[in-house]
Amino acid sequence: MKEKKVVPGTGGEHYIPYEERTGGESVVYFTHDLSAEGLVKIYGRIMEVLGGRVAVKLHTGEKNGPNIIPRDWVRTLMEQKLPDGTIIETNSYYEGDRDTTEKHRETLRVNGWTFAPVDIMDADGAVLLPVKGGKWFSEMSMGKTLQEYDSLLALTHFKGHSKGGFGGSDKNIGIGCADGKVGKAMIHTTPGQSDQWDISNEEFMERMTESTKAVVDYFGRKIAYINVMRNMSVSCDCEGIHAEPVVTPNVGICASLDILAVDQACVDIVYAMTEEEHHDLVQLIESRHGLRQLSYMKELGMGNDRYTLVDIDNEDRIVQPAEVVKGLMPFAG
Repeated sequence: MKEKKVVPGTGGEHYIPYEERTGGESVVYFTHDLSAEGLVKIYGRIMEVLGGRVAVKLHTGEKNGPNIIPRDWVRTLMEQKLPDGTIIETNSYYEGDRDTTEKHRETLRVNGWTFAPVDIMDADGAVLLPVKGGKWFSEMSMGKTLQEYDSLLALTHFKGHSKGGFGGSDKNIGIGCADGKVGKAMIHTTPGQSDQWDISNEEFMERMTESTKAVVDYFGRKIAYINVMRNMSVSCDCEGIHAEPVVTPNVGICASLDILAVDQACVDIVYAMTEEEHHDLVQLIESRHGLRQLSYMKELGMGNDRYTLVDIDNEDRIVQPAEVVKGLMPFAG
């Protein structure tokens, strides 16, 4: 029997307005308070699902990267709410400051991630997790020690991404938990190709999202998501000091128990900004067909693209993205 050819979906460059979406709604919490206190406060809204040995997945950055979530914020959160938590990472696929465990450990030291344990999960190999319902993969290669944790907090710096268009919780988990030698290659590179980055557009979004689904399915209900909308360069944190200057205003923090809802809310907030405020980031998202991340998460049953946005700064008032972005201050560095 002839093997069926896998074909990517379409529409990754097309933004779907809220009123055109269908299905259920999830809750997304929001605060304008970009501080350690704001992070701790919003964490309190989603913390009930986390317990046992908690993994905190965040991008710890290249050496001296200027845009990562501030270490002091993470330190305060972990000291107050996750004293036994462990930061988890994997080695990078590209050559740089984090492509070997030895170099990665030195980069962690330089960047100040010394206040809590950091588990480089693929330091001693990988483990295969099933991808349920995937069309590109039936399993994904992850950092070996991922299975040692009982629950997961995806603590994500929401920003642009050169391949994904935007980097939210989907990217943080899908790329960030895949091991550096096999899993990340499965997402980025067609076997036998000389170009390490030959997979792009909708196919890339789908591969990355299937990787994320393997992790989301593994933890089930014991996973929560926080997206920090600060220093939103069009460049990922993996570009470190070479990141493009930030021009998009800082906004706040979103959190949810629904990965699709939290990423969709952040995208909606960006699109609700003025043309001047969001031009660079929207152009990147659409040119990379990054919106396919959202539609594919929905197709895979990973969550809802409709949500209630709850303003925890104002007695849990229900707000719209357009209200959230009124009067934003231009980014000042």
